[in-house]
Parts: sequence; structure tokens; C-alpha cells
Amino acid sequence: MAEVSLKSLSQTERNGLFSLVFEGEALSEFEKFVERFKSEADAVRDLNVILAAIDRMMQGAGFLERYFRPEGKMNDGVCALPIESGKLRLYCLRLSDSVLIAGNGGRKTTRTYNESAELSGYVISLQNLDRIIKTEVKKGNIIIESGIIEGIEGTTFEL
Repeated sequence: MAEVSLKSLSQTERNGLFSLVFEGEALSEFEKFVERFKSEADAVRDLNVILAAIDRMMQGAGFLERYFRPEGKMNDGVCALPIESGKLRLYCLRLSDSVLIAGNGGRKTTRTYNESAELSGYVISLQNLDRIIKTEVKKGNIIIESGIIEGIEGTTFEL
């Protein structure tokens, strides 16, 4: 089991971007993703498409379902960017139209993420986090509002 916390990366009046941070790590999963691919010549174009899409959503109408490629299972909020072509995938957990948890990702070299141990690991972590958050929301310990996740300050989750 790994302990994670949530880190706020960016906030606007209506939208909030978060990422998970594993215990003992300095960078969030999203920050690790950006750091890993920002200097790789064959990945920069795809990375820029992903970052531009997130920026547009943050400044615009939010993290609407149509902007993401569904991943994971039918009952979880795991999704991926970009929605169109490109070999780079960023896996996310869409909690609402105004709250997104950006995870990690990598190059998609297989037909499905299940066929890649690396990509599957990122998706499974987000699925586990989704399950925990939904349970905590039902208990009233976490409240997801317009761009905000209340009740996560100083909280760690066992994945």
C-alpha cells in the first residue's frame, strides 16, 4: 500500500486542477509527467497539446466530459488526454466539470493501457483514489464544489 495526498496545482474562480503526491516524493505525478517529457523531442508536440488543452479547460468552461477519452471502468472517472491522435497519454480523474486530478502517463505503444504495465499502474492508482474519494464524499468527509475539494488538507489516502 502506498500513501498519497492531493496537491492543488492551479485554481481559477470556477475550476481546480489537482494531482496526487506519493509519500516521500517532492513532485506530484502530473509534475513528474511534465518533467519527463518536456525535453524529449518526439514527445514535446504531444505534451504541448495536452498542456494547452488543460489550460483551455482551466480558463474556460471546465473539465467537461467531451474533452477526455474515457479510460478505466464504466463506474469510475478515469480518463485520458489527448482525445485525438498522439502517442502520449496523460491519465486523469475527473471528479466534476470543475475539478480534475491529473495523474501521470506515458507513451501509448500498445492497443490498450491494460497491455502496458506502466500505463496500467497509473490507471489503477487513479481508480483506487476514485473509489476512496467516493467513499469519503458519501461519509461527508470530503466535499467537491466549484473548483475545490474540501476536506483533503493534510489528509493522506492509502492506495
